[in-house]
Amino acid sequence: MADEMIRATAAKGGIRAVGITGKAFIEEARRRHHLSAVGTAALGQAMIATLMLCSTMKAPQSRVSLQILGNGPLGTVFADAGLDGTVRGFVQHPYLELLPTDRGLDVAGAIGKEGFLYIIRDEGKDMPYTSTVELVSGEVSQDVANYLFTSEQTPSVMLLGVFISDKGVEVAGGILLQLMPQEAENESLIMLLEERIKKLDSFSTLLRSGKSIAQILCDILEGLEPKVLPYTQPLKFACRCSFDRVLGALHILGIAELKDMLEKDGGAEVTCQFCNTVYRADRIDLGKIIMNMQAEEQALSDR
Repeated sequence: MADEMIRATAAKGGIRAVGITGKAFIEEARRRHHLSAVGTAALGQAMIATLMLCSTMKAPQSRVSLQILGNGPLGTVFADAGLDGTVRGFVQHPYLELLPTDRGLDVAGAIGKEGFLYIIRDEGKDMPYTSTVELVSGEVSQDVANYLFTSEQTPSVMLLGVFISDKGVEVAGGILLQLMPQEAENESLIMLLEERIKKLDSFSTLLRSGKSIAQILCDILEGLEPKVLPYTQPLKFACRCSFDRVLGALHILGIAELKDMLEKDGGAEVTCQFCNTVYRADRIDLGKIIMNMQAEEQALSDR
């Protein structure tokens, strides 16, 4: 099954739902960053959650960044997604592994139960909007749902699941259910959704059984007139880095440091933090950068 996002409504438009399948883009992240199992699960859940948050935005160039800074050994978890369906991310300590709990991989233990969740929404104009909330559990789904309720006043329920075997990511997906403004004060409705989710088997188990995201959504929303919209959006791992961007970034090092690199190393090697792609600038590349910077300095001094 290809990675994709589906959308649905229920309760006569009072519930907005988003469902994601993400096996391929999470496996791509695992492979690129050489992630441990728990690192794969944590980053995978963060990537799915970020795509869901971005799905509510309007401007075509919109992006959402999600950063988790917990007190666990995994360190920073960062994901970045666009309304175009692209997503990327990294964790600070990709090789970290923890013993699983009786419920599966210990994502909360890896992230930590204390710390902060940062959300940056960027529509590509003006200043991006940044929100910060404290972590409530270290579970990505609970912490993002708490952010939606406390920062955006949107009662939400989120399910996230990533199952990893010896062969890599076997299944991965997520569901986000949100009450729209006309139902925002309907506590019984959000309690109904929470109760139904509690009664579900493990989300990853449901995915492994062959149930589609649409089927799981309709099961949760049974009796609430669920309507799955007819179009889907393809999703993929994609990074915005490029060799030209790397050359531009090297300018910040300054002429003296670039000359030192040229003399000692004969070039520069830069690894993109988001996708682990390695870019190599040779002597000619560094020489051109140095010449351009010297010309810019001369032009400024001549003014």
